[in-house]
Amino acid sequence: MRPIGAFLFGMIADRYGRRPALMIDIVAYSVFELASAFAPSLHVFLIMRALFGIAMGGEWGVGAALAFETLPKENRGFFSGLLQEGYVVGYLLAGLVYGTLFHFIGWRGMFVIGALPAFVVIYIRTKVEESPAWRQGRGSAVGLRRSLGKDIAKYLGTFVFLTVLMFAFNVYSHGTQDLYPTFLQKNRDFSPKTVALVAIVYNFGALLGGICFGSWSERVGRRKAIVIAAVLTIPMIPLWVFAHSATMLACGSFLMQFMVQGAWGVIPAHLNELSPPAVRGTFPGLAYQVGNLLASRNSVIQAKFAEHYFGGNYAPVLAWTALLVAVLVVIVTISGREAKGADLSDTS
Repeated sequence: MRPIGAFLFGMIADRYGRRPALMIDIVAYSVFELASAFAPSLHVFLIMRALFGIAMGGEWGVGAALAFETLPKENRGFFSGLLQEGYVVGYLLAGLVYGTLFHFIGWRGMFVIGALPAFVVIYIRTKVEESPAWRQGRGSAVGLRRSLGKDIAKYLGTFVFLTVLMFAFNVYSHGTQDLYPTFLQKNRDFSPKTVALVAIVYNFGALLGGICFGSWSERVGRRKAIVIAAVLTIPMIPLWVFAHSATMLACGSFLMQFMVQGAWGVIPAHLNELSPPAVRGTFPGLAYQVGNLLASRNSVIQAKFAEHYFGGNYAPVLAWTALLVAVLVVIVTISGREAKGADLSDTS
């Protein structure tokens, strides 16, 4: 359902402004998150999660457009890494909440806590200004419709490229993250506590990598930074999955996620710079979510390969996934264009 939300809230952001679209979006997914906690049946629960998915799907694209149209372009790479690795910080906080409170509050309580982002709307309402780029271009609604009709072929080509890029990137991240804890538990016989500690280590690596490569892309360019990070993924594979001690695997996973999320740290800026100005509120988020949808069966496919062809050994499946997808990320990235420093000051 997330691509639906990316499209709907993106269109709202392009027509009525980034700020109101983001506030409505955050309130909506917080409401459906809270409603999930009180679902009386699985059927109702799944409906609430579907509605939550629509709301959640709109947040990334609208938030990124508001950020990059407001922040100075000289530090765009740093903010790109910081914005993207907010995901990692959230992952760590969620793990902390689960580890400390789940025993007391259960799964319903977890969904109640998940509704707390609604309070961010108060800050956005009182402290965050509307995108100056959107304000400058808001008088051109007629021009926007004319531009969309005239350049539909160009927009479609750009959208297809960005979707393929985000498909590759989502397989890249989820293919190296989702089943890694399973691998540590089943193939290395680590306790849940050890798995959690390794996860903390590699998430810190992800946080640092995203910020470092995002910042570095300001000097070397978006495509070059992504390609270098993806290529450096490959020599990390042996330490990442073929080591046996917790210490060595923690080191390998730190380095792996430093590179994987290093490449990801460039993506928010890169997608916004490549997107057509008139639909910048829609394009990046929609491409992100459609790519994510196309990659959503990745962990299931990996698990089936591990069970059917390697006797439950996840190491070779993870290794081949990282290798092949790193190459795919490189190929798709270099086939696109560079737009570092693109003018995001107007949306007309």
